[in-house]
Amino acid sequence: MDRNNLIGFVLIAVVIIVFSWWSAPSAEEQRAAFVQDSIAQVEQLKAEKQKQIVKAKAVEAKKKALEDTTALFHNALNGTGEKVVLKNEKVELTFNTKGATVEQAVVKGFPDRKGNPDVTLFDASTQSLNFTFSAKETNISTQDLYFNVSEVTDTTAVFTAEAGNGKEIIINYLLGKDYMLHMKMQVNGMAGLFPPTTSTMDVNWKELCPQQEKGFTFENRYATLTYKEKNGSTDHLNEMSEKRDERVEESLDWVAFKDQFFSSIMIAKTDFAKDALMTSIPQEKGSGYLKQYEAKMKTFFDPTGNTPSEFEFYFGPNDFRKLQSVEEESTFGKELKLKKLVYLGWPIVRIINRWFILYVFDWLSKLFPMGIVLILITLLLKAITFPLVKKSYMSSAKMRVLKPKLEEATKQFDKPEDQMQKQQAMMAEYSKYGVSPLSGCLPMLIQMPIWIAMFNYVPNAIQLRGESFLWINDLSTYDPIVEWSTNIWGIGDHLSLTCILFCVANILYSYMTMRQQKDQMVGQQAEQMKMMQWMMYLMPLMFFFMFNDYSSGLNFYYFISLFFSAAIMWTLRKTTNDKKLLAILEAKYQENKNNPKRKMGGLAGRLQAMQEQQMEMQRKREELERKRKNLGKY
Repeated sequence: MDRNNLIGFVLIAVVIIVFSWWSAPSAEEQRAAFVQDSIAQVEQLKAEKQKQIVKAKAVEAKKKALEDTTALFHNALNGTGEKVVLKNEKVELTFNTKGATVEQAVVKGFPDRKGNPDVTLFDASTQSLNFTFSAKETNISTQDLYFNVSEVTDTTAVFTAEAGNGKEIIINYLLGKDYMLHMKMQVNGMAGLFPPTTSTMDVNWKELCPQQEKGFTFENRYATLTYKEKNGSTDHLNEMSEKRDERVEESLDWVAFKDQFFSSIMIAKTDFAKDALMTSIPQEKGSGYLKQYEAKMKTFFDPTGNTPSEFEFYFGPNDFRKLQSVEEESTFGKELKLKKLVYLGWPIVRIINRWFILYVFDWLSKLFPMGIVLILITLLLKAITFPLVKKSYMSSAKMRVLKPKLEEATKQFDKPEDQMQKQQAMMAEYSKYGVSPLSGCLPMLIQMPIWIAMFNYVPNAIQLRGESFLWINDLSTYDPIVEWSTNIWGIGDHLSLTCILFCVANILYSYMTMRQQKDQMVGQQAEQMKMMQWMMYLMPLMFFFMFNDYSSGLNFYYFISLFFSAAIMWTLRKTTNDKKLLAILEAKYQENKNNPKRKMGGLAGRLQAMQEQQMEMQRKREELERKRKNLGKY
């Protein structure tokens, strides 16, 4: 180490020591910080001790209740939980006499990702529902009580918890023809146990939402706690962020624990009161679960027992038509809007999905396999938009054949400061030949809502779930050609073949589009296009990182759509005779030449007028600047 290095190290060390000394807190600040830390630790210890005391009291109260033969519901606090099953062709619900609520819901006819023929939405280890009544002397929780069961059939059951002397809680269940479960709860002989102002009970509903599909990341995007405000619309907690006890200020008609293709919904006849608390906690990949849900709510309760508290439950698929029919089956007379659980996009996109894609999809799916349905929908959409696509292409073709004339008309405007005049000259030249450079842009924009509509529809289409096509085993999730155990940032743990095909098709289509646009560029526009094309080629790479986890059905649709778009563009290019097109434009030019007062109409005309105004303003500024300079000379 030479002398200069040694001096450098010494200076660095001195700077670090001086800075550390200067930034260090004073003795008073250190003492204040120590006091604050001590207070915080004491408060934390107090809070933990208080929690332990509350928990111990609860355990002790329950123990005393079990020991005290005179305690309310003493007999109902002892017993053995028994299973009761209600079922129909669509769903099988298992109840436990302890708590008298559904502890397992199985939806029939939908295979799960493990190969079982039916999907289990939840079981006793992942779901709980508790109703709590606040009496004068104690709280009564249904989850602590053992109920007697009677009047059991395949679709009905009555659960009764007895407290003696005619005091009892009665819960009636009726399973409908498909996925709807009706519930009535009331008390008998217990009016004197509650304060006179009691009119509500507490509802605490929890569920650890299991992963049902192969693609955890993709499914997790569509798993969310959703609720409907009374006389309002639906809303939901953020799918990706953690929310604990999120307060909902409006009264609610229903709450849904939703995953991508299935939901558990609880509907209250007399609403859930304002200020319900909602929790959604995303789970780690590999845990087997998507979200931890919890809803803490209050709802109507009549202590006299004259009016029961009524609920309806839906345990089933997020199928637009099924939810539509279930809403009609509800006996509460509410506009439930359960169909909103199938997200169809923003308003304009939702209209396309609701009144076109949905009907076409329903009709075609009755006749063809789902892969063929996606191809046929693509062909139908291409046929509908073909006139607009052709108009767009012909506009570009006209600009292409006029390129030599445009270059001749604008060759004197090659300086950067002459770009305004160049644009003006180009618009004038287009006007002579009756060409609108914007006529090809707007029709193409009409296709964008269709792409966005399919982006929203396909991932929510339960009809694609489990459906195979060609090499794809399941159109509702990704189709891996390579998988590995570790997660790579931005890619995940697999490569999806349909995603690769979509991105390659996107690159080829971008190449054709850029080439077509380059053929019509004049002067510096062609140079600027070189920078633009790199951005166009980078977009498919971005799409790969976005869509590698997406459903193969969506990637397949985009691949087919781009394939047909490229085929249409290629066909139009081959069938367009540039000489004939130029002759038509020359005829148009002669016609316009004989009518010198004619101006370009529409948006292009307005744009031309704006450019003329800007040119006039620029001319006036330049003239004013010259006058100022001339005055300065004197």
